[in-house]
Amino acid sequence: MSKFDWYVGKAVLVATLGVLTLLVGLDALTSVVDETDDMRDGYGFANILIYVGYTIPRRIHEFVPFAALIGALIGLGRLTATSELVVMRAAGVSMFRMAIMALKPALIVASVGFAVGEFVAPHTEQLAMSYRALAQRSESSVAGRFGAWNRDGNTFVHVDAVQRGGVAYGVTLLAFDEERRLQETLVAERATHSGDYWMLEQVQSTRLVEGRTESESLTLRRWDTAITPQLLTLDVVAPETLPLLQLWPYAQYLKHQGMVFVDIELAFWRKLLQPMATLGLVLVAMSFIFGPLRQGTMGARIFVGVIVGVTFRISQDFIGPASLIFGYAPFLAACVPIAVCWLGGIWLIWRRA
Repeated sequence: MSKFDWYVGKAVLVATLGVLTLLVGLDALTSVVDETDDMRDGYGFANILIYVGYTIPRRIHEFVPFAALIGALIGLGRLTATSELVVMRAAGVSMFRMAIMALKPALIVASVGFAVGEFVAPHTEQLAMSYRALAQRSESSVAGRFGAWNRDGNTFVHVDAVQRGGVAYGVTLLAFDEERRLQETLVAERATHSGDYWMLEQVQSTRLVEGRTESESLTLRRWDTAITPQLLTLDVVAPETLPLLQLWPYAQYLKHQGMVFVDIELAFWRKLLQPMATLGLVLVAMSFIFGPLRQGTMGARIFVGVIVGVTFRISQDFIGPASLIFGYAPFLAACVPIAVCWLGGIWLIWRRA
């Protein structure tokens, strides 16, 4: 690695890490403020800090592309303001060589962010969701505010929280017949997975028999189902926080159950292609630095970075859900915004080379 590579790479990397720290900190602070609206007995300010702390890895993974974009604009902008990039050009360094210099630290940040999103965030996000759901659970409710729904044949399942070791809390079962008429409801305080079945604890059962209801309280009841603790864990957390090795099989499971699965496939392709999105945004930043923002102020560069980042995110949020309506492949929905960044960035740099 030449001195030019080290110098440019260091400037971009330091700026990117600074922006990432700022963005994650501000987002976490906003989340703390929002969570205070849900403060109650058992869920105080200390609990909110613990919950938000668990979500930090997910926030890091989420903000990496945005931080790389603004970090490249700030780092390269400083070098432009001091005419150091001009000196490099005069020394014979081409535009494309400078682009590679800026892409190297972006690749490091993108790789670290991908690793965090794949190996750290899934576990901490599950802990966060379970921690908050258990702290805010209401024993009188049939299905808690948090958690997720699943389906096993004609039985619909809601679980408030899932913990490691195959333990679920706040389990609600709604059993229907073939004509979709409700037959029985089960509400269990806790469920423990044992091999190929679950053992429900502290169960309240209500059956509908010939226009009347029959209620029963049980200490234990066996529940035979193909739903595993792993599947319940996938239901509780957002698809974007799941590891790639679980996203695709989960999408196929939902497809087999007749449930919506396209959003899971979309999350799979977005997560897989996120490093490419990060590098594409850095290319766009390069084209602005050597173009309209060459003489711009630092504030103007940050403003343009925010506009580009927000536009990129809006395009992702629009094109992705549109695949559900118009029926095109989730892979295409994930690729289009990234391809536009790459092609636009390369074309703009080539014009100014």
